[in-house]
Amino acid sequence: MAAPQGATPAPGGPLVQERAERARAADGRAPLSRAALGLPAPPIGRLRQGLLLPDSLRSLRHRNYRLLWIGNFVSNTGDWMDQIAFNWLVYTLTDSAIYLGLVNLARWLPILIFTLVGGVVADRWERRRLMFTTQAVAMVLALVLAILDATGLIHIWMVLAIAAGRGIMMSFNQPAKQGLVSDLVPPQDLRNAIGLNSTQFNLTRIIGPAIGGLLIATVGIAGAFFLNAMSFIAVLWSLAAMDIPPRRQTGHRSVLDDIKGGVNYVRTQPVLQGLLVLALLPVGLGLPYMTMLTVFARDVLQVGGSGLGLLTACASVGAVLGALYVAAASSVRRGWLMLAAIVVFGVALFGFALSPWVWFSALMLLVVGLSQQVYMTTNNTVVQEIVDDEYRGRVLSIVFLNRGMIPLGTMLAGFGTAAFGVQATMAAMAGALVLTGLLAARFSPAARDLD
Repeated sequence: MAAPQGATPAPGGPLVQERAERARAADGRAPLSRAALGLPAPPIGRLRQGLLLPDSLRSLRHRNYRLLWIGNFVSNTGDWMDQIAFNWLVYTLTDSAIYLGLVNLARWLPILIFTLVGGVVADRWERRRLMFTTQAVAMVLALVLAILDATGLIHIWMVLAIAAGRGIMMSFNQPAKQGLVSDLVPPQDLRNAIGLNSTQFNLTRIIGPAIGGLLIATVGIAGAFFLNAMSFIAVLWSLAAMDIPPRRQTGHRSVLDDIKGGVNYVRTQPVLQGLLVLALLPVGLGLPYMTMLTVFARDVLQVGGSGLGLLTACASVGAVLGALYVAAASSVRRGWLMLAAIVVFGVALFGFALSPWVWFSALMLLVVGLSQQVYMTTNNTVVQEIVDDEYRGRVLSIVFLNRGMIPLGTMLAGFGTAAFGVQATMAAMAGALVLTGLLAARFSPAARDLD
């Protein structure tokens, strides 16, 4: 094939040619196009199917990402459906709120212990195969739970063991799942892809519990668990159907050495350090409001279960809108956007905490959900864009530790509620959230000035 005018193909095989292209870029010269070098299109480029989709959904034009999105949509709907049935099962077996707390502890404690190891594995192994394995394990756990409940053999210690198994599975699944997105779309579509992932997650957070409640009333708890197990078929099929090149596996060092390597890498990246702090601290201060909604609905606003459903729905709808905004936004300075979203998150949460009117509380929760999702999705996107692929799984495993900040923050909110009341406690945590955003804007210019 003749080279385009003004460009001369580099000599040697494709690998040599690619290295020559990178060298030109490093020297400040404009890199030659892959067509000019006589190279085939990259794997991601071959995945475009010519779908007529708006620009806000452009990541879905990539076949591999589209498969992952659809599979996760079905599977996450099953997960939220299962969560309702799971908590109902625990309360039915024990009639104890303490066991509800113990089951959640059994699920989240393994995440704090194993997530960093999961990040190492995600960097060593092919992420698609790792995710396939973890989802297959989750499917088996759901089937075991369904069979035990259907046969009447279920005991609370079995439920605790399954909860711990799910926590271990998530510790390995989440770093691989988050890192896989960057393997399926080109860098210019990464922000859109992560935004659409967040949109999908929050949509299932609305759909799943509604289906779960309906299933408990119709086919029973065991039927809900069986259907959740079947929902994993969607994500397993989507992973198997992907067409991506195999990723070279590494593993010459110990797991501990790899964890230290990841920590040392973060220590050399000031921007990344600031982003990771912002990934963890505001979550612990802000997200406990979700658990406290029950207290507000019953004791503050006095609207009962139906009012609780309204408040929860408003926060979820706001989160969907926030994720869609990040997916569609392209020219916003993301540092300022993220920090402004943290401040708005705190201000809206403060307004909700002190509100005596249900309509104003619902409005504030809509803003809370929107700003929370803008902050979290923007943070996750920037982290994925700036981290080296060699350390991606380990860095994302640190981000995933924010899941462990929620129960810690909830425990703090619980003690504060007992001592000072729920409104004063949530208002104080909201004020700390606003202060966090303002301090980061003042003293972290590297994060503030991100494009």
